[in-house]
Amino acid sequence: MATERTSADAGAPDDAPAEDALPEAFARVLGDYERHLVAERDLAPHSVKAYLGDIAGLLDHAGRLGLTDIAELDLRSLRSWLAKQQSLGLSRTTLARRATAARVFTGWLARSGRTPTDVGSALVSPRPHRTLPDVLRVDEANELIAAATGLADDGSPVGVRDVAMLELLYATGVRVGELCGLDVDDVDRDRNVIRVFGKGRKERTVPFGHPAAAAIDRWLAAGRPQLARTGSGPALFLGARGGRIDQRAVRTLVHRRLADVPGAPDLGPHGLRHTAATHLLEGGADLRSVQELLGHASLATTQRYTHVTTDRLRRAYQQAHPRA
Repeated sequence: MATERTSADAGAPDDAPAEDALPEAFARVLGDYERHLVAERDLAPHSVKAYLGDIAGLLDHAGRLGLTDIAELDLRSLRSWLAKQQSLGLSRTTLARRATAARVFTGWLARSGRTPTDVGSALVSPRPHRTLPDVLRVDEANELIAAATGLADDGSPVGVRDVAMLELLYATGVRVGELCGLDVDDVDRDRNVIRVFGKGRKERTVPFGHPAAAAIDRWLAAGRPQLARTGSGPALFLGARGGRIDQRAVRTLVHRRLADVPGAPDLGPHGLRHTAATHLLEGGADLRSVQELLGHASLATTQRYTHVTTDRLRRAYQQAHPRA
């Protein structure tokens, strides 16, 4: 089983049984499924762990229902598993995610000939509650960068690196894992774009502006050479010991620097991604372009940012219009 966790936001359910606790036939199927997720779908380690944790819980529940062969898995078993999750008080969002994991699994079972039909195709997910993500105002985003820049005035390589990472996160809206995975050669300064490998190792090109370009230039010229060590490899951003920067370090940086901005919400790197998307739409960018920049597979994911901008417009109207 994959055990590496690279994101604090993703993870398997805490009550997921160990693979060796499952019936042998189910454990064998779970092992095959893990190889499929890693080798064929090329998912990130934390995504593999999350999928496997959900499916291990499903198979454990199936075993408790008396099933001994994967071909016996049916829609009733899937619904029983979700009902059990609901009785434990799990959120609608978590239940929806686990239903999706079950459908992906049963689809693979059918395609690989392990079951005669895709029994999960009729499984309905509970509709998750849509919540608006917290975002920074434009002035707060500027203050965030300014606060980090002020601390980097002493020329310390870590300070210079931190400014470059914050500038790039806000300029591009990339995920924290995508930022940490960048190599030096992924930066094209002639066109001011970066090459990003997103979920499922899908490649996309994302532009950045002049402030981010200047911060990256300073980092590559005066910061990175001071931290680089034998074995640093091609990583764009390095940790204090010379290895590739860790996602946890980036999260700590964002939280710490936002604490220096009066009144700003306490966001992580994903909050800067939300902020970048919101500011792009408020500035007139179209949904399809923002979808492509963020690497969203579905336009519906991008559309929630229009709710943020509409909500802001409504608040501004209520505060300013005499007949609101």
